[in-house]
Amino acid sequence: MKQMMVLLMGALLGISAVQAKGRAGEFDYYALALSWSPQHCAVKPGDREQCSRPLGFVLHGLWPQYQRGYPSDCSREQLDPEMEREFAGLYPSRFLYRHEWQKHGTCSGLDQPQFHQLASTLREKVAVPDAYQSPTQPLRKSREQLKQDLVEANAWLSKGSITLACADGGRFLREIYVCIDKDGESAVPCSYEMRKREARSCGQPDFLLRNVR
Repeated sequence: MKQMMVLLMGALLGISAVQAKGRAGEFDYYALALSWSPQHCAVKPGDREQCSRPLGFVLHGLWPQYQRGYPSDCSREQLDPEMEREFAGLYPSRFLYRHEWQKHGTCSGLDQPQFHQLASTLREKVAVPDAYQSPTQPLRKSREQLKQDLVEANAWLSKGSITLACADGGRFLREIYVCIDKDGESAVPCSYEMRKREARSCGQPDFLLRNVR
């Protein structure tokens, strides 16, 4: 009911559902967002902190989600600088520590050490198949093949718990999302909304993963 009120108020105020704020701890599941770094760097080559290193999949964030939309900026609690030291290397850039805590972490209902530990644990739990570790040549994949490769490397996942995002009209992979329950333990089906976004974003028969440089 509270979620519906948030979405209704957002609509009345002309705010997109996905931008509506929420209350900490009130959400349906997490989406673990892993970006394909070569694609990010093709678009933003000036990001020297991330793009000066040969990275593949990197953590973008751990995002509380509703079945429709997501909460954001649930409090004004600022990031404790100690989180960057305690969880060094969690994100590919310093900017993401502050941004991800403020926008998404404050909605988790967890304190800062708990949230960053959960993000770290889940990032490590997702095994990246060998072929995607550091490819020296671009990889051409279909949505089904990439999901199958991930499921074969991760017995705890299913294809339904993975969605994708593409760039440039579906030509390149941009990101993958793994949907996980609120306890941070088990994979769950991604929402219909996330699946619809994937279909719009990755509408080509296949796409390229840019090679790691």
